Amino acid sequence: MAGGNPAILAHLVRNWCDQAPDLQILTFVDVDEDGALREQTRTYRQLWDNGQRLAAWLRDQGMQAGDRFGLVMQNHPEFVDFMVASSILGTVFVPIDSRTRGAKLQYMLDFAGCRGAVVGDNALPEVEAAWRDGGWIVTLGGQPTSYPSVASILAGPLPEPTLPIDSTDPAAPMQLLYTSGTTGDPKAIISSHNRYAVAATLPAVLGLTRDDVLYTGLSLTHANAQVITLGMALHAGTRCVISVRFTKSRLWDITRAYGCTFFNLLGGMTTALYAEPPRANDADNPVRIILSAGMPAAIWEDFARRFDVALFEFYGAAEGGLCFNPAGVGPVGSCGKAPPSLQLAVLDQHGNPCPPGIAGEICFRNADGSCPELRYFENPGATAKKTAGGWLHMGDIGHLDADGWLFFHYRMGGGIRKNGDFINPASVEKALSESDAVADVYVYGLAVSPDMAPGEKAVIAAVVPADRRHFDAAALFALCRDKLDRHSVPDFFQVLADIPKTASEKPQERYLVEAFESHPEQVYRAVDYH
Repeated sequence: MAGGNPAILAHLVRNWCDQAPDLQILTFVDVDEDGALREQTRTYRQLWDNGQRLAAWLRDQGMQAGDRFGLVMQNHPEFVDFMVASSILGTVFVPIDSRTRGAKLQYMLDFAGCRGAVVGDNALPEVEAAWRDGGWIVTLGGQPTSYPSVASILAGPLPEPTLPIDSTDPAAPMQLLYTSGTTGDPKAIISSHNRYAVAATLPAVLGLTRDDVLYTGLSLTHANAQVITLGMALHAGTRCVISVRFTKSRLWDITRAYGCTFFNLLGGMTTALYAEPPRANDADNPVRIILSAGMPAAIWEDFARRFDVALFEFYGAAEGGLCFNPAGVGPVGSCGKAPPSLQLAVLDQHGNPCPPGIAGEICFRNADGSCPELRYFENPGATAKKTAGGWLHMGDIGHLDADGWLFFHYRMGGGIRKNGDFINPASVEKALSESDAVADVYVYGLAVSPDMAPGEKAVIAAVVPADRRHFDAAALFALCRDKLDRHSVPDFFQVLADIPKTASEKPQERYLVEAFESHPEQVYRAVDYH
C-alpha cells in the first residue's frame, strides 16, 4: 500500500482505499423489536469520505489539533467515522460508555476537557442533564432534536479540496481512554496512535487469516473491542461484524448469520453465555476460536465442548501488560505467558519475586528491563504509583506455576476471605449459572457486619432470575449446598433485574454494594432457608 504511515488511522484507511476501496470491511448489526437483524455497513471508501465530511464539520466548530471531544454512543458506524475524522484533524477523541449517568458522566466530559460531544439518541437526555454548561453537541439524527445531526453532515458534499491528514506523529495522543472505574472515578489513559497500531501484529499471534470473519459485542468505548477486533480488521483487511449492543441471547444467531469465525469474551460474559439454557444447536456454529479473558477454570472445558470452540485465553489491560495461553498449549485456567517483548513477574509487597505457587501482584516490564510507557491524563500521582519500581503494576493478584504459566486470582481488594479460607467465586458462579432459574450471576464479597474479623467477607451472589415473578430462594440455596463446599455457599442472594456492568462487561461492584445496602427487599439470607 502506498501513502502515509499506517500506524495513523487516517493514513491506514486512505491507503486501503487505493487497494480495496469497495471492500465491505465493517458490518454493524442490531436486533429489532421483532427479533430481526438490522445492519449498516462501511467500506474503506465510505470511512474515508465520511471522515472527510466530519473532519470539515469539526474544523468549522473550531476544533484544532490536540483539542478533545467526546463520543457518547453505542457501537454505531458513526463511531468509527469520527475516529477517522479525528485522525485527519489531529484531534483527540474521548470514548464514553453511553450508559454512563449523572455526576460520573459530567466528570468524564469535564475532566477530559471536551469541547463538544457526539451523542447517541439513547444518551442525549443524560448528557443534557449532566452537561448543561458544556460545549457543542451533535446527535446521530435518529430522532428530531434542536442539535445538528451526523446524518445531515454525512449527506452533504465532500470538502473541496480534500482535507490533508494533520496527524503526523504516531506517538501523539489519539484518544483519552478511560479505565473501567469499577471502584471509583475512572482515570484517563493517554493512548497514542502507536498503541492502537499494535492491532496489526495480532492476527499472526492468534492464527487468523483474511478468510476469517471477526465479531464483537463489546463496546467500542473500551480498548478491547477497539484494538483486538476493530483494529485487527482495519489493519488486516479482514471483515468484521460489530453488534450495536451486546446480546447474549442472540450472539450465536449473529455469528451463524454472518459466518463469524472469531470473537472475544471478557469476564462475566463467559458465565452469562454459559448460563443461557442449553440448545440443541449450541455446537452448530461457524466460530472456531474464542479469545477469552477470565474464562473460569470451573467451566473452561464444559464451555469449549458445549459450543465446539477452541479457547485462546489472554490477560491484559488498556494500560499495557499482556499474556497469551493459545488453545491446547498451556494448562486449563492459566492466563498464559508474556510475549517475547515483555517480562512477567509476580511480586510480593516488598517488590520481590514470589516463588512458584505463591500469590502476589501481577507486574510487567519491557524485555530490556525498562518500564512500559504509561501516562494518565492530569494525574502524575496515579502514573507514578502504577509504574513504581520500574514495573507496570496491574493491581491484580495471581501466581506463577513452576513452568511460568500465570494464574489470575482476583482484583486487589476483591478477594473473598471467609472463615480463614479464600473462596473461589468462579466455582459458585458455575454452580448457579448451570441452573435454569438463573439468567446471569456475579459473586462478590462484602463485610456486612462490624463484628466480622478483619479482612473477612460474606459471600454475596447477585443473580438475575430467569423468571423474577417465581424466584425460589430456598431451591437455589439448596442447589448450592448440594454442589458446593460449606464455606462456598452464598450467605446472601441479591436479586436484580440486571447486573450493572462497564463498557467492557465487568460487573460494577460498587453499585451492587449500594443496592445491597439500600434495597434490603432484594436480599435473601441463607440463615432463613435451612
